[in-house]
Amino acid sequence: MEKIATNIEMLFEKTQEYTKSSIELFRLNAIDKTADITAALTFRLAFGLIVAMFSLFVNIGISLYLGKIIGETYVGFLIVSGFYLLLAIIVYFFRNKLIKAPITNLVIKKLLETKMR
Repeated sequence: MEKIATNIEMLFEKTQEYTKSSIELFRLNAIDKTADITAALTFRLAFGLIVAMFSLFVNIGISLYLGKIIGETYVGFLIVSGFYLLLAIIVYFFRNKLIKAPITNLVIKKLLETKMR
């Protein structure tokens, strides 16, 4: 009878250890996935900011050039602004396909990705 009680106690201890190890593994995997997603989104944000700054200066140059050709500087800026208004309208109507779907796919891909170490 004592042997059965000892075996049950050992089984119970092993079960507790397994449960603690499983919880710790799940926690570490969640941290890893969160770090991957955060890093990927941070990179995309930083890259987007750099491209936006480049685009800003190119657009100022284009606006000044168009204004010089037309004769009035403000007209060049109005033309470039109109282009961006049109672009904003297009992005608004296709926002799910252009913005939501790629970000959702990135997060899902990172969550389902398994690390080979």
